[in-house]
Amino acid sequence: MTSIREKQINALKQMLNLNDPQGRGQAAEPVWKILIYDRYGQDIISPLVSIKDLRELGVTLHVQLHSDRDPIPEVPAVYFCMPTEENLGRIGQDLHNGLYDSYHLNFISPISRQRLEDLAAASLSANCVSSINKVFDQYLNFISLEDDMFILRHQNSDSLSYYAINRGEIKDSEMESIMDSIVDSLFSVFATLGTVPIIRSPRGNAAEMVAEKLDKKLRENLRDTRNSLFMMDASQAANYSFQRPLLIILDRNVDMATPLHHTWTYQALAHDVLDLALNRVVVEENAGRSPAGGAKAKTRACDLDSKDKFWMTHKGSPFPTVAEAIQEELEEYRSSEVEVKKLKASMGIDNESDAAMAMVSDNTAKLTSAVNSLPQLLEKKRLIDMHTTIATGILNAIKTRRLDTLFELEEKIMSKAALDRNLLELITDSDAGITPDDKMRLFIIHYICCHSMSEVEFDRFATALQNAGCDLNPLTYIKRWKAYAKMAATSNQYVGGGTKTVSMFSKLVSQGSSFVMEGVKNLVVKRHNLPVTRIVDELMELKASQETDDYRYFDPKQLRVADASQIPRNRTTFQEAIVFVVGGGNYIEYQNLVDYTKSKSSAGGPTKRIIYGSSTLNNAKQFLKQLSLLGQELH
Repeated sequence: MTSIREKQINALKQMLNLNDPQGRGQAAEPVWKILIYDRYGQDIISPLVSIKDLRELGVTLHVQLHSDRDPIPEVPAVYFCMPTEENLGRIGQDLHNGLYDSYHLNFISPISRQRLEDLAAASLSANCVSSINKVFDQYLNFISLEDDMFILRHQNSDSLSYYAINRGEIKDSEMESIMDSIVDSLFSVFATLGTVPIIRSPRGNAAEMVAEKLDKKLRENLRDTRNSLFMMDASQAANYSFQRPLLIILDRNVDMATPLHHTWTYQALAHDVLDLALNRVVVEENAGRSPAGGAKAKTRACDLDSKDKFWMTHKGSPFPTVAEAIQEELEEYRSSEVEVKKLKASMGIDNESDAAMAMVSDNTAKLTSAVNSLPQLLEKKRLIDMHTTIATGILNAIKTRRLDTLFELEEKIMSKAALDRNLLELITDSDAGITPDDKMRLFIIHYICCHSMSEVEFDRFATALQNAGCDLNPLTYIKRWKAYAKMAATSNQYVGGGTKTVSMFSKLVSQGSSFVMEGVKNLVVKRHNLPVTRIVDELMELKASQETDDYRYFDPKQLRVADASQIPRNRTTFQEAIVFVVGGGNYIEYQNLVDYTKSKSSAGGPTKRIIYGSSTLNNAKQFLKQLSLLGQELH
């Protein structure tokens, strides 16, 4: 089955093929063109299409819409941007200046009738109506980060954040605008997938508002049979599954502990510690060493994509496993390098004598094999160096901030296991190296997961946190949130977690490794379902549950709006689901869903496919800052 990422890439390639289907005339040389995008368009394209791919698609130059651009009159220009007033004004300016030979205008979201008329007026004024070749609504208003993961926004992501939705002074019109923006992007997701989902959502929160609005938007599109985006001909039908997917829309309030949780897997650590964004992480090289003479530390941008086999294999692995795997890759590379050097020496290539040349002719097959393997060896070396740099940056943070200890403690808290250290002692310990934010994250998780806490005990912790230099505003908000939340479910929702500690690393890491792991615990994560995964399991498997039985039910293909009381019975379980979290997601939940689908497959059941989406991705630092802003409002 084609993934959401592949479908978005195919849509972009067709757009860059001047909106001609790719199957037609593929053998022909591409038309050379210029790509012009706004910041939203750049965010959509950058994780999907490399500069090399753009060259192969005939893009000779790619530039920002609002940058200074010189006229290139004999070249077609492909525009990819949002249909905002500011962008349309700049396009009108380009038309007036006659910058390009022809204009292929592709709007990320549908352009309104009024703005289309404004664009037509601008082209008439510039006397270049014939130069506008095509105007397309692309319905690509989302960012695919993985085959089974997407977000709605990177630029200006604060407008869709948890803070934006939950702030106390938000006006109804502002909330409507945020919900409409989310629905517009979710509609784009399903237009790209080419399928109409069945929608489930909890009641009484932002998720329900999104579900209602999306149901209405899908119904309106299906009603217009001439222009519906979901009507397929026979050739298209073969590409789609006949079973409709389940869309589960959840509110961030369903689980407030996980976004603050210290993590132990490679991808989630990179996001938490190094701030991974749009599949690219910027890390200091030789992190941990102070640059000589106070010089600025050298940074390295590392692209982490599907072409990197090491990343695809180990992004969900616990960090110690990743350290071992890097070391193994390095040993394998070194042995391959030694083989090439041995071959070179045995053939006497160094002195290039007549005897050596004779030997070359006798060993042509060996030499050819060595030469052919050289590019792969160089690429392997590049990837090993890159992952060593990333892992070293993460390792330094683990050691400095004692992230292994925090992760182990939080796992025990969430699984109701006995703690081997008093939390108050850890918070008051100034020599531990743990940052104030880390201490605040640890306590909030403890506070959320405990059944009850007296005011005296709460105040004792609050005083200790304040003395440790913590900002208490997040705690103010969480206390208010806990008072309103359904805590009957919350107190038990993390049961089944925990970690297993392995006392020693393997010899590979403890001896002769480039990673000095002394003092870092080798924690093996026990697989358990987080709250989002548990809800997904209940809804996909149609399990009876007090928590999900009350969820709203929407089927946009039904003639009238259905509700929970009208859910069809005798249904088959769902094999495909899209989970969307309003208010921000994280890599911990994503990885937990990936592990869930793998466990279902390994148990011999039918293959499940789950796509994880969120309005934006927050690391713990960003989420804590949003909680702080909400706490300030309560004072």
